[in-house]
Amino acid sequence: MVSEMNREDLLSQGDVRTKEIALAMMEEAIKSADPYEAVKRVLRIEGDKLIVNGKEFQIKGDIYVLAFGKAACSMAKAVEEILGDRIREGIAVTKYGYSLPLIKKIRVIEAGHPIPDENSVKGAKLGVELAKKVKENDILLVLISGGGSALFTLPEDGISLEDKIKTNELLLKSGAKIYEINTVRKHISKVKGGKLAKLVKGTLISLIVSDVVGDPLEAIASGPTVKDPTTFRDAYRILKLYNLWDKIPESVRRYIELGLEGKVEETLKEDLPNVHNFLIASNALACEAVERKAKELGLNAYILTTTLEGEAREVGIALGSIIEEVYHRNRPFKRPCVLIAGGETTVTIQGEAGLGGPNQELALSIARKIAGLRGVAVLVIDTDGTDGPTDAAGGLVDSYTLEVLKKENIDVEEYLKRHNAYEALKRAKALVITGPTRTNVNSMMIAVIL
Repeated sequence: MVSEMNREDLLSQGDVRTKEIALAMMEEAIKSADPYEAVKRVLRIEGDKLIVNGKEFQIKGDIYVLAFGKAACSMAKAVEEILGDRIREGIAVTKYGYSLPLIKKIRVIEAGHPIPDENSVKGAKLGVELAKKVKENDILLVLISGGGSALFTLPEDGISLEDKIKTNELLLKSGAKIYEINTVRKHISKVKGGKLAKLVKGTLISLIVSDVVGDPLEAIASGPTVKDPTTFRDAYRILKLYNLWDKIPESVRRYIELGLEGKVEETLKEDLPNVHNFLIASNALACEAVERKAKELGLNAYILTTTLEGEAREVGIALGSIIEEVYHRNRPFKRPCVLIAGGETTVTIQGEAGLGGPNQELALSIARKIAGLRGVAVLVIDTDGTDGPTDAAGGLVDSYTLEVLKKENIDVEEYLKRHNAYEALKRAKALVITGPTRTNVNSMMIAVIL
């Protein structure tokens, strides 16, 4: 999974054996979250019946496929192999560089992430057209994965793509949690918050790969096929909370005001009898795969949480403190062991910032706490292979990392303050570069303590 050149860099110094173990477990986690295999596990066809996770659906008409997210092509490829010529037509919208050749009836469109672009709108428009083609006896198979919010973008009337992008950028930089960001996205979109489901007359079946802490279906890709518990009032409250209400474009502010006045449509508020949603891969399942792998290697393994959240630098101090306690006092767990945590941390940017992402910042923060603890390594990655606007998935630090940085005359505190973790980890040969994994089940920390 990690490129050979990058692997050589990572293992060229420091706690090599510990880092080898961490990389092996990372690869196990990504393998377990493979969306292609997840679809294969839950979907099959028997005669005129489509069976999804044990539930039977009668095939009476045509089957359409709509996929969006970073795992769209992997999921669509599995569906093609299972359904073959039974597919009438399909669209798959994925991130640039994440496409796969689909040889039958599913058209692939690459689009922008984390910031949507014109292709994101194009893909969503085609998706809406496809959804409207589905007749009462037809089936629409929707394949949803992380990144779908940006990749499948269709702003409400009067809101330009530029205004949506500006709003998105403000939210991403504000430190807002992903479900808060999605609450706003849903209320300025024609397809999110269950609005896509409203368009479908036939049977809608969604297979969902979760990239959201706790796996709330309404938050994954902003819940295009799921009823939405949030309201325009919630969107307004969030924008006020993060001091964004007066900064967002006028068109967005006006549309939300219309929503508050009840003059435009709310998101879906009830379960629709023709809609069926299935969660097929998640961060929790990936963490459990790491736990099994660690035990196979003869190590005690403990999942601390699968709902990790918070400011990356501060979370790093907390996790690093737990590692220190285990290392020095064998509590609350005994060495040798592996500590596992899943979720999604955030970075609040104020003013100019360097290059990096929350996982790189978390890894660099932890490096301060594990300095000198020989036989300790911590790997922090985003399972999609991309951490923030960089080519790195995250970072792999050990007990030597801080020493290496000091020799390079790098002030870690200053680099953390300027959110420039990428450059620091690069200088320490601690960046993890996997390339596109074509999945996304959120972020993961693996601490190996020998």
